Amino acid sequence: MTGGRHGFLLLGGVAAVGAGGLHLFAAGLHTEHATLARLMVVLAAAQCAVGLAAMVSARKAVPVMVIGVNVVAVAVWAYTRFAGLPWPDGLDVAEAPQFLDSTCAVLGVVAVAGAAVALVRPEAKLGVPQAATAAGMSGVLAVAAMLGGAGHVHSHGTGDHSHADGDHTAHDHGTGNAWPRPWDPAKPIDVSGVPGVTAAQEQRATALIRGTLDDLPAFADVHSIGALGYRSIGDSVTGYEHFINTAYIRDDLFLDAKHPESLVYRVDGDNRTLVSAMYIAKGKKIDDPDLVNYGGALMQWHVHDNLCWKAGDGGPQVAGVTDAQGNCPPASINPGAGNPMVHVWITANQCGPFAALEGHGAGQAATTPGGSRKDTCSHDHSGGHR
Repeated sequence: MTGGRHGFLLLGGVAAVGAGGLHLFAAGLHTEHATLARLMVVLAAAQCAVGLAAMVSARKAVPVMVIGVNVVAVAVWAYTRFAGLPWPDGLDVAEAPQFLDSTCAVLGVVAVAGAAVALVRPEAKLGVPQAATAAGMSGVLAVAAMLGGAGHVHSHGTGDHSHADGDHTAHDHGTGNAWPRPWDPAKPIDVSGVPGVTAAQEQRATALIRGTLDDLPAFADVHSIGALGYRSIGDSVTGYEHFINTAYIRDDLFLDAKHPESLVYRVDGDNRTLVSAMYIAKGKKIDDPDLVNYGGALMQWHVHDNLCWKAGDGGPQVAGVTDAQGNCPPASINPGAGNPMVHVWITANQCGPFAALEGHGAGQAATTPGGSRKDTCSHDHSGGHR
């Protein structure tokens, strides 16, 4: 093997070891998902093994192994930025790229590139001193990613932890971790530091917000959604109008921003501005672990057990709420609590990205003592809705 070829392989080997170290570090951040953590350890061991082999061996099989292991690692990372995997738990929801995982992927790409050049272009030159310099830079990048990840672990998560100035000033009274906190989609998503919320819950909540911001604007034109099966429930008098798609309520999709069960528009005369999705979970109870554990204390699933409904031309219409005796207005009925629901806002809201209507008719949550809800806040802000 020529010195040049060895230099490229050395670079690929060090990058593979760096990626493996980051995967081992990340495994410690996913201990709530034992299978995922174990798989990360196995992948880390494989990357470190082939990386070390590349540093000490000139055999042709070595760059092939470096390429194979790291292609798998990078491919899985790339796929899970856009879609979830059915297995293992912890990768079931697409996650926005973060510095730690992105650095790991970059090092994996460098490992593949270095090994590929060493394998197919032995005439390419990269001296050992130059390779050692590049390898040292890869090591520094890996350490920086670990330090950044360590800070996120301290704040109970590895989701999007970018903090925008002023995000924590209105409602957290200086604690930095109170929830809910003001939400502005123009600023980085920040659900970090909430006591009791796991890293996986932060990641799922962040991914849900990100996906809703990306996909929900496709429904911005209220005049086009009728063709998609959406019908108003006739509550525009409240200042917000809900449009429900009963076909999406019956399907098996869960928290899918491309198929939201309900759309919420702010009412301004004849104008309607899309402000929120209202996701509805089919066939689940309010205390179902799939709902309670999805975002933990960040999200509050709720039901409406005091709404009265009547028949309308386009489908069921809200007629009001039950009175103190539990009675509905004439020609309407109260069917009781239905499928649990949760909101995600794509416009600013002082009560957070999952805010809901405060006061009478707001719905009940059975997962906290007395049914109180964590997706509301005690201040008098407009913008809450059912």
